[in-house]
Amino acid sequence: MDVFDILDRLVAFPSVAGKPNGDVAGWIETYLREHGAKVTLLPGPEGDRSNLFATVGPADVPGYVLSGHMDVVPAGEPQWSSDPFALRREGERLYGRGATDMKGFLAAVLAALPVLTKLRLAKPIHVAFSYDEEIGCRGVPHLIARLPELCAKPLGVIVGEPSGMRPVRGHKGKAAARVTIYGCSGHSSRPDLGRNAVHAMAETLSAIVREAERLTRGPFDAAFEPPYSSLQAGVIGGGQSVNIIPDTCTLDLEARAIPGVDPASLLAPVRAKAEACGADGFRVEWTPLSAYPALSLPQDAPLAALLSELTGETPLAAVSYGTEAGLYQAAGLDAIICGPGDIGRAHKPNEYILASELTACQRMIEALGAHCAV
Repeated sequence: MDVFDILDRLVAFPSVAGKPNGDVAGWIETYLREHGAKVTLLPGPEGDRSNLFATVGPADVPGYVLSGHMDVVPAGEPQWSSDPFALRREGERLYGRGATDMKGFLAAVLAALPVLTKLRLAKPIHVAFSYDEEIGCRGVPHLIARLPELCAKPLGVIVGEPSGMRPVRGHKGKAAARVTIYGCSGHSSRPDLGRNAVHAMAETLSAIVREAERLTRGPFDAAFEPPYSSLQAGVIGGGQSVNIIPDTCTLDLEARAIPGVDPASLLAPVRAKAEACGADGFRVEWTPLSAYPALSLPQDAPLAALLSELTGETPLAAVSYGTEAGLYQAAGLDAIICGPGDIGRAHKPNEYILASELTACQRMIEALGAHCAV
């Protein structure tokens, strides 16, 4: 199978985040075993989805990890021109959900495997494919926790998120949460007999707006756009009818933090404001939704030099989107982003990747194998 055949098979699995992934993980496991890799399937605590780890070469010496996620975002938009889970090719473009984010990278890794297994690798190349990245990097922490028993400490991790095959050394960290305020319903003509949860949430929303404005004043990191941390309310809802006092209101918010700033700390003032409603008889729930740290690989890191050599591109300082790379770095491993496709094509109808991007990524992985060979 070539890289296009593999991508066709991968896209056909509707592996939407938050759902069982045994079909796609099982197919990849079988493919890896058939091509000589040592494979470990790592079930997550959910019981119906798994991470996957595989090794080509000696696992007891330091090597490199090729990291990607098997899940995709939903594809319910009506603007799709064809079945999002059936790869469609028009010239250089290959359309399908996950083609860019990030089954294209997975396909390139798997397509390179026959070349890697024929090399006498002095340093191993590992494959680490995770689940539920798209809903907050929920799967990969379980994989990272198992690494010490699976291999020697890696020299570096290449996370294949779409970057146009240009290495990227940094991204912001993120934390997201949901606040729910419970009041007491009743007829709107007697507001004195109820507790309006939407009104109570207004104080929390105002706190988000104030904190977001404060963050625009720094600290700054010029590598990012915008060059400061940010905070926003993304989703809010409550109430049933205009003549009913709303007894519940929910709000989802997120913070994105430059390196050196804990993203969870940016949510703390908002949480304090929300929980202050409890003094007025409201019940407040705070539910963390997702979190991952920033990535900041030094410019002179050996991994940055290696990816520059493999791709012929000078590493970019940072991108605005987030990845699992920050979690690998937090675990003490050098990590960098480099993968096929453009992030601007992801998470939208008619997502596509270019054939030339797939083949370029496969060549890069095969070049990594040559670098690791005896």
